[in-house]
Amino acid sequence: MKDGVNGVALGIFIFFFLAVTVMGFLAARWRRAENEATLDEWGLGGRSFGTWVTWFLLGGDLYTAYTFVAVPAAIYAAGASGFFAVPYTILVYPLIFTFLPRLWSVSHKHGYVTTSDFVRGRFGSKGLSLAVAVTGILATMPYIALQLVGIQAVLDVMGVGGGENTNWFVKDLPLLIAFAVLAAYTYSSGLRAPALIAFVKDGLIYLVIAVAIIYIPIKLGGFDDIFASAQDKFTQAGAGGLAPAAAGHWGYATLALGSALALFMYPHSITATLSSRSREVIRRNTTILPLYSLMLGLLALLGFMAIAAGVKVQNGQLAIPQLFENMFPDWFAGVAFAAIGIGALVPAAIMSIAAANLFTRNIYKDFLKPDATPEQETKVSKLVSLLVKVGALAFVLTMDKTVAINFQLLGGIWILQTMPALVGGLFTRWFHRWALIAGWAAGMIYGTAAAYGVASPTQKHFGGSSKEIPGLGEIGYIGLTAFVLNVVVVVVLTFVLNAVKAPVGIDETSPGDYTADAGDPGVQEKLPPATAGAPGGH
Repeated sequence: MKDGVNGVALGIFIFFFLAVTVMGFLAARWRRAENEATLDEWGLGGRSFGTWVTWFLLGGDLYTAYTFVAVPAAIYAAGASGFFAVPYTILVYPLIFTFLPRLWSVSHKHGYVTTSDFVRGRFGSKGLSLAVAVTGILATMPYIALQLVGIQAVLDVMGVGGGENTNWFVKDLPLLIAFAVLAAYTYSSGLRAPALIAFVKDGLIYLVIAVAIIYIPIKLGGFDDIFASAQDKFTQAGAGGLAPAAAGHWGYATLALGSALALFMYPHSITATLSSRSREVIRRNTTILPLYSLMLGLLALLGFMAIAAGVKVQNGQLAIPQLFENMFPDWFAGVAFAAIGIGALVPAAIMSIAAANLFTRNIYKDFLKPDATPEQETKVSKLVSLLVKVGALAFVLTMDKTVAINFQLLGGIWILQTMPALVGGLFTRWFHRWALIAGWAAGMIYGTAAAYGVASPTQKHFGGSSKEIPGLGEIGYIGLTAFVLNVVVVVVLTFVLNAVKAPVGIDETSPGDYTADAGDPGVQEKLPPATAGAPGGH
């Protein structure tokens, strides 16, 4: 580890940070609409983004700084079991190809901004809509916090902020500045800011990975030596080698499958999806987004390279930033750090917008001020997006970083419980709204209680996301077990409630809504007046 501040790397980092900051504020003028005071404009970019903008936005949204840091860190710490992120991002695209175009169509037809909007309209239940909204906000908060953890990891490796004994304000000042800038241009430009910055973010990440996957192995003697070093480490540690033991196969498979099911349940994934201008854009993106999975597979190999390079860190999240500092010239280390830093800003902006939209549409408007105007909705959403970021920042500054990571794992367990209502509702009206609420509650209670009982070397509670699967005796992902329980409760109670003819609620959608496209007749009529003339809204 190099002593002091890496001035050259810091200078390059600041250059790119300032560049994207300017882009963030200029984004307010990009594709500007006549009426900007609507959630369609501020929160969804006018629903006007084409294939490439959507591709970069979704990529910037899903492949975050945390992914850049944590996936190879998992490989560094646990070996090949950390590769679960690669198959799950491959599994997810055939899944979303089946339901995302339907969600886009019905949302475009009715002016839905959030998943909770759709659930309320489909099942006629504000209670179910509220459950989905609260779950989305809870699951998103620690995810935003982890983006700030990614920035902090890079700053630590560059030597910015001083040592552990430095005054807290001085130590955290760079992170506070980054947060303030992010909050300012998100408030000003809405979703257009991360959409524009995503081009820079993804370009830098592809560049850094392309260089790293060639340059670092050459310096380390080739991939044979890299894998041999990793094999030796895990054999000596008693792990049996690179591949997980047979006892870990269920955990690996269920974590990959559960993560694939959960990924597009997150509000920020849906926000980026609904910002596109046609259902065909969504279909195209499900076929080209796997390019990011190729990148992720190469990125994961950096964990083995860190082992071969002799990187020693107490916090595994610092392994890859430290690898870059040790192996790259200072100027290119700055480029790599900028890629990670900007890779945190883009998803953090989208996540805060998505959480704010959920609060505004499905808590503020549904329960607090039903007669809120589009201008009032937009104002509230802007303010809440700031509060969400403040909450995430407080989370990072006051709690152990491992807590943030473990709460994000808990967020994945939670958000998966919204799948029966969202995806099930896109294909059938058979599920009863009360059964969906009961299933959601069962999954949330079981998942939270099971995760609470998981201990780790550093945590007494919430120390992981895997536990013994009841009835099987195998260790598996808690989220998937909770999801199965959720579905069983929903199906059983739906039979019972339908048999006793319990009120099913009013469905405001029709079958044709789920295949409608932007240019179809009648799409505009059901949109709110303030959004009907927006770009991409017809």
